[in-house]
Amino acid sequence: MHPIPRIGFADWPACLDRCRRPHQQHYFSMYSSLLGGLVTDPVLMLLPADDHMVHRGDGIFETLKCVGGALYNLEAHLTRLRLSAGRIRLPVPWSSADLADIIAQTVHAGGRPEALVRVLVSRGPGGFGISPAECPAPALYVVAYAYPGSFMALHPGGARAVRSSIPPRTPPFSHLKSVNYLSSVLMKMEALDARVDFTLSFDEKGHLAEGATENAGIVTRGRRLQVPKPERILPGTTAHRVLELARPMIARGLLSAIEEADIPYAAVREAAELLIFGTTPDVTSVIEFDGRPVGDGKPGAAGFALNARLADDILHNAALRTPVF
Repeated sequence: MHPIPRIGFADWPACLDRCRRPHQQHYFSMYSSLLGGLVTDPVLMLLPADDHMVHRGDGIFETLKCVGGALYNLEAHLTRLRLSAGRIRLPVPWSSADLADIIAQTVHAGGRPEALVRVLVSRGPGGFGISPAECPAPALYVVAYAYPGSFMALHPGGARAVRSSIPPRTPPFSHLKSVNYLSSVLMKMEALDARVDFTLSFDEKGHLAEGATENAGIVTRGRRLQVPKPERILPGTTAHRVLELARPMIARGLLSAIEEADIPYAAVREAAELLIFGTTPDVTSVIEFDGRPVGDGKPGAAGFALNARLADDILHNAALRTPVF
């Protein structure tokens, strides 16, 4: 048995250097309220082991993106962050203006006008028990990291998906964007095993719920855009915006209606289009579900139009863009 070396403060820089890995090149910058500042060296982007977010999953988060040098739909993400915090009685002592400024400065420090941004608010460090009373104050972490681009821009032929065996979350957890994403991890493992892009969960009645980190909906053969009722899904900022952008498409005849509905498995199988909504995928057309073509097996007109409208909104809607560069 080899003795385990004891590492002191003086040894720490050399230890961090040994921890460098190729994937860290995709991490641009990080703000930590515990450090009281920003770091741009990935090996310094660390969280303490006694933070309750680490060992209890006691924290919340949001993921947004910077595109063309501006943060998109920041206010909607900050609103949902506070709603999640309220549901777990987690104080957020930073004002929305302060959070926006910290996020913008973090992204700017990373130097990339195209980036994903993870905002995490934790119960904070203070012990290894389960009681939140251990933690004197919450902690804030903001990380800017690589944005690969919209799914359809990278895969214009569309996506493939299968039904997940993992049940959707139930209220109040279905409406809470906490860091406890184990069920989502298991769903992503299913996708990797099946060699598809996404998995979609269905509730105990067989109704469509959501993906691992995405919302979903269908376009019926009667051109009705349907999304699941909200009880078993996380309200998505992208899905909400897409529904707003979809309304003018009714007058143009691309859609006949927009509605929340119970969407049974059979309706998904028979849909003209199956769509995925999310911060990273934007509007993604699923061309194959459970091994069968969706519609004619090609991205449909509604999905194509919605993705184009969203892309334009992201790049040109000044009301939803917060400049960083």
